[in-house]
Amino acid sequence: MKRLMTTATACLVMLAALPASAEIVESEHGGFASTHSVVVAADRAQVWRELIHPEAWWTHTWSDDSANLRLDARAGGCFCETVPATDGWPAGSVEHMRVLMVMPGSLLRMSGSLGPLQSEGLVGTLTVTLAEEEAGTRITWDYITGGEARFPVGQFGPVVDNVQAEFLGGLVDRLGGAVAGEGAEG
Repeated sequence: MKRLMTTATACLVMLAALPASAEIVESEHGGFASTHSVVVAADRAQVWRELIHPEAWWTHTWSDDSANLRLDARAGGCFCETVPATDGWPAGSVEHMRVLMVMPGSLLRMSGSLGPLQSEGLVGTLTVTLAEEEAGTRITWDYITGGEARFPVGQFGPVVDNVQAEFLGGLVDRLGGAVAGEGAEG
């Protein structure tokens, strides 16, 4: 419970700090879409280098240590996590997402239901797009989820949206923060 409260507080702080807007679009087919966009002063090459190393900025791991993450940035590659051995049991592993498309410097697309969504009949697709802007690079972060679940999927949208904002916020912080005055597009 304490970790949940800490995570919720961190999400609220990060949301307040990001000069980005977000939009949740509920689907009539049992899903939702979350989108965030922000400009950073870094060039696309620098953003790409950080993007494909989520162990340096991703949060919400099963092992409570993002150092256990790895991303094989190629089609069919795994965004996976090693869960260290404990109590005499061997190490475990988690596939967070499967890489669908890689256009270095421009686009990373992965498929997978993150966290508690993984135990449901849901499919999630994350598309991260990088575009040059006068002030640096615009990062657009789209996560779309749909399918069947044991709970109203659309009602879970705001929670997932907050977590997606947290992930983007971690990347933005790693890159030195957002450009002042360069708000997001919804």
